[in-house]
Amino acid sequence: MKTKHSGAKYSAIVGIGEKLVQLEKESGEKYLRLNRGIPAVTNIDLSEIIPLIDFNSTDIQVYPPNSGMPKLKNAINKYYFQNQAKNKNLYLTAGGMSALDLIFKTIETKEVILPEFYWGAYVNTLKINQQNYNFYTSFDELLERKSELKDSTILICDPNNPLGNKYNDQMLLKLVSELNSNGTTIIWDSPYRKLFYEEDDTFYAELIKFENVIIVESFSKSMGLSGQRLGFIHTTNQEFNEELNINILYATNGINGFAQILVEKILTTAEGQKAAKAFRNKTIEDMQLNISYLKSRGFLAEEFYESSSPVGIFTVVNLSENQLLKHKIGSVGLYYFTQINKELGKKYSRLCISVPHKELKAYFDKI
Repeated sequence: MKTKHSGAKYSAIVGIGEKLVQLEKESGEKYLRLNRGIPAVTNIDLSEIIPLIDFNSTDIQVYPPNSGMPKLKNAINKYYFQNQAKNKNLYLTAGGMSALDLIFKTIETKEVILPEFYWGAYVNTLKINQQNYNFYTSFDELLERKSELKDSTILICDPNNPLGNKYNDQMLLKLVSELNSNGTTIIWDSPYRKLFYEEDDTFYAELIKFENVIIVESFSKSMGLSGQRLGFIHTTNQEFNEELNINILYATNGINGFAQILVEKILTTAEGQKAAKAFRNKTIEDMQLNISYLKSRGFLAEEFYESSSPVGIFTVVNLSENQLLKHKIGSVGLYYFTQINKELGKKYSRLCISVPHKELKAYFDKI
């Protein structure tokens, strides 16, 4: 049997998690797992939402519409886009990673240019799809190189993974406007934004005014529903959408009906909105406490936040992966998240600080 080799690698983060499980088994002691990438302060309480779902409905028991259920599209349009989007431009996906894979499959581009510090799945998914890629070190660099980026695609992640930093919205919109006018495609991947912003946020309504912008979103982080594997793609480019619709059909044959109904109930019912708000508020509260604590102890790598703000769900600290492991704290070395600054990255670690504050403080107090 012959096998195609893409050159993509198995996730280092998953491998670190498996290592922590083994260390716990050998030592009989618990490790603080800050290597993971999901909000873990609290779960979203679905107890009042599940009774609202009819599990015998055809919405759950038959194939869903290829691009997604109309009532969920309506809810997304209202919550994310201030009802300014057209539902025909919304496509439901099996989470954010699946959405990125579909985009890289569909788009024709010279290369996809990623931030200097990036989520590793970007590169591996690009390799699987045989797409060229490169990196940028700052937004200023993109503007300086604008003339050569006409046929390229820029990926922007804000708040960022792995840095957990947030830039000013107006500055970001100005950047997108200049790149869009230049004929550059922008992939806007922001699965953490809606953890911090509610329905009155107009940022996405501004983004959809640009014809060269592809928005990627998921409900994994903002609602704590990573297990449901649900996200969406939006762009106004009809040629892209036609091909995307075909790729979704043969990649998925429609997206999980239960997940779509669950998210629609969360977005549209009083019970759902109450549960989502409680989840967000508690998650943000503990993350803010964790950032303040790490800063007060001198652990926060503040050099990464000189022109932005640390908000989460990730934060970079000036301790190495091995230093933290000695104190039974699991992390991911920052060098895993860069190809152009690996030596620098060895001095730092990325933490998922979306964990209960008391738990994080108890471990770091021992350092």
